[in-house]
Amino acid sequence: DVQLQASGGGLAQAGGSLRLSCVASGFTSDEYTIGWFRQVPGMLREGIACITARDGSTLYSDSVQGRFTISSDNVKNIVYLEMNGLKPEDTAVYYCAATNRPYSSAQAADVSQYDYWGQGTQVTVSS
Repeated sequence: DVQLQASGGGLAQAGGSLRLSCVASGFTSDEYTIGWFRQVPGMLREGIACITARDGSTLYSDSVQGRFTISSDNVKNIVYLEMNGLKPEDTAVYYCAATNRPYSSAQAADVSQYDYWGQGTQVTVSS
């Protein structure tokens, strides 16, 4: 079965950086899309970024565009989310997810597109 494990969260100061990792295993093809989402208590899960394994295409939400970068190491099966210029409003639990459905721009934001989810990692940004 597909398994995902998110890690790398922690405490950062405003303007600082963190790099999250999503280790994936159990894939039977290389046609997956990996997405990053975040969730604040009482709020809906928000799509942050996604990357397709097939061609490396990426999409970002407006809230993180220009500050966060998603990338992949296809040899190690790890997807990264490098977060720069962190803001207090970035505080949330961050999740990685995977889908093997045909690539769509909806996968940048729509949780229903994803079939596999990792456990979240907490990111806290102080002011």
